[in-house]
Amino acid sequence: MAQAIGVAVVGCGWWGRNLVRNCRELGALRCVCDSTETGRRDAGQLAPDVPVVSVLSEALECGVDAVVIATPAETHFEIARSALAAGKDVFVEKPITLDLEQGAWLVREARTKGRILMVGHVLEYHPGVVALADMVQSGRLGRVQYVYSHRLSLGKIRREENALWSFAPHDIAVIVRLMGGMPIQVTATGGSYVQPNIADVTLTSLLFDNGVRAHIHVSWLHPFKEQRLVVVGSKRMASFDDVAKKLVLYDQRVELHEGMPVPIKGEGELVAYASDEPLRQEMTAFLEAIRTRRPPVTDGESGLRVLRVLHAAQRSLMTNGVPVALSMESAV
Repeated sequence: MAQAIGVAVVGCGWWGRNLVRNCRELGALRCVCDSTETGRRDAGQLAPDVPVVSVLSEALECGVDAVVIATPAETHFEIARSALAAGKDVFVEKPITLDLEQGAWLVREARTKGRILMVGHVLEYHPGVVALADMVQSGRLGRVQYVYSHRLSLGKIRREENALWSFAPHDIAVIVRLMGGMPIQVTATGGSYVQPNIADVTLTSLLFDNGVRAHIHVSWLHPFKEQRLVVVGSKRMASFDDVAKKLVLYDQRVELHEGMPVPIKGEGELVAYASDEPLRQEMTAFLEAIRTRRPPVTDGESGLRVLRVLHAAQRSLMTNGVPVALSMESAV
């Protein structure tokens, strides 16, 4: 019987607690590391059967195969670099890093050392999104014409990053996956209403080389929660609502009759998908990647692609919506 994989979770905060829970339930948790007293107390309650330490060096000595990083984004690079140097496989929550060169360095280093590097784009493991991607890739929607996403709520307002960096990585990752490639141009606008120079609302537009556009609207200043992804195809349309837990396929399109565009309206059909927890699926994929040594769907290169789009969007945001062109050359 193969030896069970052991991981250390670094960071037991708001999201890290979920990673601790899932790794423990999957039988992989061997250690939790958190620099704060609150985090260590929470870790002790969630996982009373594993050591809880305060510094990374102690976690790396717990006999683990991999490190799962759920700390503030500005710490991702140093922790991931230390874990790779210790010969560990690495899972790092989004974004992979804040700096493009640092992100590219991690990807190269993981490749050189033969280590798994995975980025936490959990929405790509959501069964509803997987089902939507299957529709797109199978041609069930026809040719994709337009994509938009809304990720809106009241809070959680952050002080370290703006709404673009906090919310948009999820949707960027999925849209790039759906389109099968990177955008050639990124435009972003937004506004800072609560704290100076920290955008609370942003609208990002991605232009792809086939003419398809995707719009991503994110905000933590919104009266109700909305997490919706809509794909408009030449044959059908689909909507995934993560709040209502519904994936709907619409037999709707626009056809030209004697040169005149005519809307064809049909009924919406609920599409069933599995109820598995996306984070559980994501952690299972990480453990499987460690076992097989095959890169996961959201590998380091995937994380770097999302980071490139984020940087382009931030540049556009800072110049009040000036479009930023993306080079098609690899950043690695």
